[in-house]
Amino acid sequence: MAENRHDDKTAGRGRRSTVRSLLRLWPYARAVRGRLAVSATAATLGMLTTLAVPVVLGRIVDGPVADHDSGALWPLVGLVLALGLIEAGLFYTRRVVLSRPLADLEARMRADLFGKLQRLPVAFHDRWGSGQLLSRAGSDLYVIRLFLAFALVFLVVNSLTFLAGAAVMFSLDWRLALIFLAPAVPLLLITRRFEGRYSDASRRAQDQNGDLATVVEESVLGIRILKAFGRHRSMADRFREQSRELRRTELRKAHLLANLWSVVTGLPELAVCCALAVGSYLVAHDQLSAGDLVTFLSTALALRFPVESLGWLLAYANEASTAADRVFEVLDTPEADDPGTRADLGTEPDGIRLTGVRFRYPDAPEDSPDLLAGVDLHIRSGETMALVGATGSGKTTLTALLPRLYEPTAGTITLDGRDIRELPRQRLRELVAVAFEEPTLFSATVRENVLMGAPDASEAQLRSALATAQAGFVDRLPEGAGTEVGEQGLSLSGGQRQRLALARAVVGDPAFLVLDDPLSALDVHTEALVERALREVLGSTTALVVAHRPSTVLLADRVAVLADGRIEAVGTHQELLRDCPHYRELMSGEAAPVPEGSSAR
Repeated sequence: MAENRHDDKTAGRGRRSTVRSLLRLWPYARAVRGRLAVSATAATLGMLTTLAVPVVLGRIVDGPVADHDSGALWPLVGLVLALGLIEAGLFYTRRVVLSRPLADLEARMRADLFGKLQRLPVAFHDRWGSGQLLSRAGSDLYVIRLFLAFALVFLVVNSLTFLAGAAVMFSLDWRLALIFLAPAVPLLLITRRFEGRYSDASRRAQDQNGDLATVVEESVLGIRILKAFGRHRSMADRFREQSRELRRTELRKAHLLANLWSVVTGLPELAVCCALAVGSYLVAHDQLSAGDLVTFLSTALALRFPVESLGWLLAYANEASTAADRVFEVLDTPEADDPGTRADLGTEPDGIRLTGVRFRYPDAPEDSPDLLAGVDLHIRSGETMALVGATGSGKTTLTALLPRLYEPTAGTITLDGRDIRELPRQRLRELVAVAFEEPTLFSATVRENVLMGAPDASEAQLRSALATAQAGFVDRLPEGAGTEVGEQGLSLSGGQRQRLALARAVVGDPAFLVLDDPLSALDVHTEALVERALREVLGSTTALVVAHRPSTVLLADRVAVLADGRIEAVGTHQELLRDCPHYRELMSGEAAPVPEGSSAR
């Protein structure tokens, strides 16, 4: 899905400007503009020393060589050696001056990109493949750094060098200079055509590389499933197919670049040959000295690098511009509104109130109904409300609305009378703690994973939370709470991960608690122990608990039944068993009897 979405975006992008895309990097490059200037100056001086060598060679031919004066030869030879050493020193300076600042620039861009990813809503991450985001934070930023370090500097340096070399050529003989510069017009036309084609191919390759990274990440994270169902070969086939697509695109890029290089290299060589023939004629007819011809030809050969490097410089510029486009696609994504001030709750304890709440996913088909079609629910302050409903009814989505992981399409949600949209997200998420059905742990210690729920919690609060979640297994780990749990906590069992996720939710004594089927991975004995400990926690907070089993429902003061996008009924467990057929069906697993005279839906 992600691959098609990005291909569509690329295909509909239209004509783009490489220069405009690269100029967007200026806010970052501004901090190193002085170092860039020093580097460009050093490189320019280095190239100018290269152009000085042909002039000295011309003086050698017209002077010591023509006069057979070996005594005058050695100082000029020493000058050539000195120019070579100066050139080497200047190029060393260029590299040293830029290395650290550009590494810092890349790190700053990566930090901004990562920070942006943390602030963007969950709906954004639902639409984007993780490999696409990883490739932007990795390879794309690396391409941008290399462009600033090499291609940008040499685009400036080579332009100045070419102008200086052209000036030297015109000072020697304007006829030979025009012959050498004749290919400039066709080269400009060819490179203009190359730029558009190579830019499209470069963007396609970078998107395909991101899609390939997604396949690799999914394969690694889902290796147990692939092996258990014997699907590793099909995933390998998918990887090979996407690798072939990327290979075809890279070969397309190489073909375009090879065509450009052949022209960029061939036309100047042809011009040099013509200049040599004409220059030899002029020397033979005493219209040009042999030394001037040597100087001209040596200068022309010295300009081969600035001309021939045009191909890879344009390639680098286009790759950097498409990399910049990909990075700024993320940085330009609008963030959801946030008040930004530390507003607090209302003074009257009113609990959680949902009024006319509607929701549909942004990428849902236009003709599909809303998942939540007008939810009205009031969870009184200090009350625990169980939320039950059939699979796919929207229970998990509703719980994600409370901490604003998603934004309601319509309606309002209030906490103690305060609209959650008026609360800064940081403050809202301090007030509302969540434990999801799928527990997610990070490559960190048990302590760090649990204290994500309350970074300032004490050791006593940590121990209390672990005790509530019946996570006594932590003490048996090699380093106790300081044990690393590995990527996604896969070194632990599903029940252990779920208990740590529950401990993370309750560690900070939250004012509002949202639990999405928090006991689904526990055995009956552990479930009973957790429920007993959890009752004490629920007694001091306002909670919404998604429940699928009667044992979990019994933790709640009241139960709400979600059906067809609305709250169908609210009451105690016993009241709903008596009065709500749908609830009886959900709790018993048996179809409710159809009243006589009515038709089943």
